[in-house]
Amino acid sequence: MASQAEVDFMYTLTDKLFRLSMGDLGDFSGAKYDGDFSLSLRQAQARKHAYVVEQLRVPAGGRVLDLGCGWGGMLAYVRGRGIRGVGVTLSTGQLRACGYHGLEVHLLDARTLTPETFGVFDGVVSLGAFEHFCSTEQYRAGEQDRIYSDFFRSVAALVPPGGRFFLQTMVFGKNMIPFEEVDVRAPRLSNAHVLGLLGKTFPGSWLPQGDGQVERCAQPHFRLVEKENGRRDYIETIRQWRARFARFHWRKSLLYLTLIPWYARSADFRHAFVSGISANTIAFERELLDHFRFVFERREDPTGEPRNGG
Repeated sequence: MASQAEVDFMYTLTDKLFRLSMGDLGDFSGAKYDGDFSLSLRQAQARKHAYVVEQLRVPAGGRVLDLGCGWGGMLAYVRGRGIRGVGVTLSTGQLRACGYHGLEVHLLDARTLTPETFGVFDGVVSLGAFEHFCSTEQYRAGEQDRIYSDFFRSVAALVPPGGRFFLQTMVFGKNMIPFEEVDVRAPRLSNAHVLGLLGKTFPGSWLPQGDGQVERCAQPHFRLVEKENGRRDYIETIRQWRARFARFHWRKSLLYLTLIPWYARSADFRHAFVSGISANTIAFERELLDHFRFVFERREDPTGEPRNGG
């Protein structure tokens, strides 16, 4: 899994810039347009939040756990619906930002939670954190299935039978190249180069090998209720993010100045943030990456072994 330092590299280093661009409760995960790209980013994110709550079926007065809660957009939404939200993150910047809004967020590894940590919840949601659960080293060691299976087993213990888990995650797409070819030094704009840039943006992280791997690892503990593909939604989300980051704000200009030392001393920083290439957009357009929303429902008697009829 990506370490706290690696998570902080992406999410804490850019914390103030993100909030000035997206708002204090902005989402750093794909929005939900459902093909209607006339929606604003805020409207599409609100549509996603409403869809999550609808699928979790948690009533007012219930409790929802947000694994990798970002800057608290989902938590703020459920609070507005009369639902108590508890979030966990490994980003110290996100933790502080959520605290500004009175959200209950803890600096914890999402994979380590047990019923003894905060109790059992009516529903669990995770929007993007799954992407960081397996490192490149763990992938090369053949541990990816085990890591995901252990995670789903842990989540199953956090909801009652019939309770739901909403998972949104990027995965590798149908045109993904072999791991050994990914190289930031490859010819500019080649698939290998684009994926190498993404590796610098999200250090310590390796994605699932398609939606099938996610479903297979969840199957002993959860029944798949619904699945949606959000690749085109994510392309539009990234377009909207880029436009917002590009808007002038005098405070952002000052913050960019504070990043000059990072630019001077860190090649990884230069690759990740100032390459001039929207690597994630290109990867989605070329279907090197894909994106899915899964609605899982906990089985009555998860035994750790696959069952028929799922």
